[in-house]
Amino acid sequence: MARISLDPPRTLRYRLYALVSRRMFGTEVDPLRAMGHHLGVATADSVFEMQVKRWKALPDGLKDLAVMVASVKIGCSWCVDFGTWEATTHGIPLAKLEAVPHWRDSELFTERERLVMEYAEAMTADPPQVTDEMAEGLRGFLSERQLVELTMMVAVENLRSRFNAAAGLTGQGFKERCEIPARA
Repeated sequence: MARISLDPPRTLRYRLYALVSRRMFGTEVDPLRAMGHHLGVATADSVFEMQVKRWKALPDGLKDLAVMVASVKIGCSWCVDFGTWEATTHGIPLAKLEAVPHWRDSELFTERERLVMEYAEAMTADPPQVTDEMAEGLRGFLSERQLVELTMMVAVENLRSRFNAAAGLTGQGFKERCEIPARA
């Protein structure tokens, strides 16, 4: 059960946000419902997320893996659920996403993906455990611009995952939209 009520005051402004959420995701996403108790926070978060969507230096697949690693490390089930759905829309196979919690033991990931996931995991540790060697290894595959974007994406996911986990948000069924139904 959520630690913050998911029944915010249904003001006109909130109803507009909810309408946008339903159009974009097919439902009112729970982080919005929780933030709906403080529309200043909801507005700031929405504007920020719209800007994050405009970052295009790093391929979506690498961003998605970094986000999933941070979500898993923090333990945000809502973020893993939503992130799985979002990553599949970017073409990442579901089997690869399901391997993220044990990525070190999986043969599904390229060297570049492994370096990105290692970096994301190290950034998410408390305190962060990023080393000069990690950054240097990534420079073999990423430009400085891409490294900045990767670093900020992991920081953004830490923000999301920590809010959602602290608020007690759990999956909303996004992952189920990814799976191919069994044939009758």
